[in-house]
Amino acid sequence: MTEVHAKTRTAKPFGRAFYLANGMEIFERLAWYGFFSLSSLYLTSPRSQGGLGFSDQERGFLQGMIPFLLYLLPVLTGALADRYGYRRMFLLSFCLMAPGYFLLGQVQSFWPFFSVFLLVAVGAACFKPVVVGTVGRSSDDSNRGLAFGVFYTMVNIGGFLGPLVAGYLRAISWDLVFLMSSFWILLNFIPALLWYREPQPVSTQNAGAATADQRSLRQVLLDMQSVLGNGRLALLVLPLLLLLMFSPRLPLSPALLLTTGLSWLVLNLLWSAWQRFRTTTADTLPVACQPQPWYRQPIRLGHRPFVVYLLILTGFFTAYMQLFITLPLYLRDFVDTADLVRSLSTIAPSTLDYLAAVNVPQLATALPLMAQQYLADPTQLPDIARQLAHHKIQLPLADLATGLQQLSQAGHDAMQLAQQWAQVYRQINPEYIVNLGFLSIVLCQIAISRLIQRWPALPVLVGGTVLLSLGLLLCGLSAQVRIAGAMLGGGMLVIAGVLLFSVGEMVASPKSQEYVAAIAPPRQTAMYMGYYFVAMALGNLFAGLLSGWSYSYFGQTLQQPLLMWALYALIAGLTAIALLWFHYWLGRGPMHESMAASVTAADPT
Repeated sequence: MTEVHAKTRTAKPFGRAFYLANGMEIFERLAWYGFFSLSSLYLTSPRSQGGLGFSDQERGFLQGMIPFLLYLLPVLTGALADRYGYRRMFLLSFCLMAPGYFLLGQVQSFWPFFSVFLLVAVGAACFKPVVVGTVGRSSDDSNRGLAFGVFYTMVNIGGFLGPLVAGYLRAISWDLVFLMSSFWILLNFIPALLWYREPQPVSTQNAGAATADQRSLRQVLLDMQSVLGNGRLALLVLPLLLLLMFSPRLPLSPALLLTTGLSWLVLNLLWSAWQRFRTTTADTLPVACQPQPWYRQPIRLGHRPFVVYLLILTGFFTAYMQLFITLPLYLRDFVDTADLVRSLSTIAPSTLDYLAAVNVPQLATALPLMAQQYLADPTQLPDIARQLAHHKIQLPLADLATGLQQLSQAGHDAMQLAQQWAQVYRQINPEYIVNLGFLSIVLCQIAISRLIQRWPALPVLVGGTVLLSLGLLLCGLSAQVRIAGAMLGGGMLVIAGVLLFSVGEMVASPKSQEYVAAIAPPRQTAMYMGYYFVAMALGNLFAGLLSGWSYSYFGQTLQQPLLMWALYALIAGLTAIALLWFHYWLGRGPMHESMAASVTAADPT
């Protein structure tokens, strides 16, 4: 009997809900990455080219704030899913995201765009913990590593195909990008309405356990506090986060912002110390043991090892997100991918019309204005070169000056010059280079997951983070390579950086999610995965704000983008060191057992 059961599990280790959830994940990622992979380009491109013309600081604010809320809200939506049902949360998320993606393409100014982007984020926040919770509930210790490897592959299938479709559509119209994202979400209504059913945790299926969590909403919120910390901790942290989030939009100097934040921190720590003193020096025992209102309690962390783990992961996601929000701009403005164009023209010349397409009529319209700008002030030549980068053209400044001078003379045709530059100096679309990371994960993730599924999680995380750091550094070096006529140049080097980064991602990211799912009680799987998203929320917030500041300062002001990428690589390297410290010093043994024991002790059931 045991042998038959083992063979059955081996043949079909996952239930129907697992496969449906992974299918819906593909379509949701098609929608998200179809927009988000192009968002840096869309937000900063001139309005004349269909973009919004926002500054780098505005872009960083949006790319930090909205994903922060997207990944923070699953702390609540995951708990609500455990309470009210996964299927309902799926349907609610699709009702929010489908119109949200469409409206993103209809608004032009900053705050309306922010509001619609927030609507999309709320819908995605309802979706994320439920799909991950389904994967967690559909697996056990024997196949959890493979389950999350499959899931992560599905994420990257959507991440790979979404930018390919969106990159083609944006050459026609940016509006089509948003229409397609909305269409992908609408498709998800079909499996959610017709076939998806609430999954039971694998560990309770044979016992016939009920799938519904009957806790009240109040108890759900209390459980959330028991894991992360009490209300006094929230009162300390949330104002500091709000100050950080809105700092780019506040008319305050950095010194005043820092002083305000430090003052709030010191005030709360002093209040907490005073409350501890009052409790320990109470005159009578009944008074000392009497429950205190939340605001009179000292600051208290929940499950300390788990909270520390999430804070360390914040550094990982801060560095990780730079590939998606900073690299497209960096490729557009600094990296000469002519070596890739030359290679493709030899191997598959027809692909250049797709991978390195240039809108020649649009370029021809812009060139006379650039010529006038140059004649009026020759010192504006670097700025004109940056304008040309938006048209996917990079050429030496000397050739640019010569071309603009010839254009200002009678008898020279702007269309002819535009065709010549499009043929000689065109560049590969940035989104397609970034997309190679998704392709490598689609092809290799399951094999890597099988290889490392029985390896301990935290040492694997360290190794993956180190590889990610080296990949970021290679990306930064790619702008330094400008060898005329060479087949190996900036384009090849940045591809090497993206692929190395992706290997680190394949090693680290599934293990980080597997680790959280393994310690979650069966009825709280989605809620604990929601806590995992706290690290992603903070990482996205810091990544967006850091990208906006560092790209503006190191890239545009100093013209030293390598320093920017060195900073990102340093953050990833420090995160790897912190993970080592966490595993070998704080844990002093297998952290899985330590944290599982802490969860069991805190769970009243």
